[in-house]
Amino acid sequence: MTRGPLFRAAATAAFTATVALAGAPITATAAPLRGDHPYIGIWKITLPDGTCSETYRVRADGSTLVFSHEEVAESTFVIADQPDKQGFYKSVDTLVKDNGKPDCAGQITKPGRSVTNYLLFHPGGDMFLMCVERSMERCIGPFVRVDGSAI
Repeated sequence: MTRGPLFRAAATAAFTATVALAGAPITATAAPLRGDHPYIGIWKITLPDGTCSETYRVRADGSTLVFSHEEVAESTFVIADQPDKQGFYKSVDTLVKDNGKPDCAGQITKPGRSVTNYLLFHPGGDMFLMCVERSMERCIGPFVRVDGSAI
């Protein structure tokens, strides 16, 4: 699969940060969110060349269901209730189940890994960026809100 340079750069930064943080002792256990939290819903990110996409179903109970290429995964997360002064929501996500198949990057992810990201939502609430730090220097996105309740 051929990927555009923007995705490769963002994916490399995100993957490098994920690998670096994966061994960190921080883990996420499901924490319920307020009903109007902007993260709740279905989100999709597509590679610039359109060859692959990931769909995230983010539930109010603090869990997610993710479809990425052949991968199907479930995770639990804790996310800030409100953004920080810079507008970012800190999120810690822990993979709890994975079918062992490759994701859009060709990687197979093992359950138990935790990663911290910072989400920056568009003011309209229909898009967000996922960043490895409280900066727009190393982010992937946009994740676009999908209407409806089914994946």
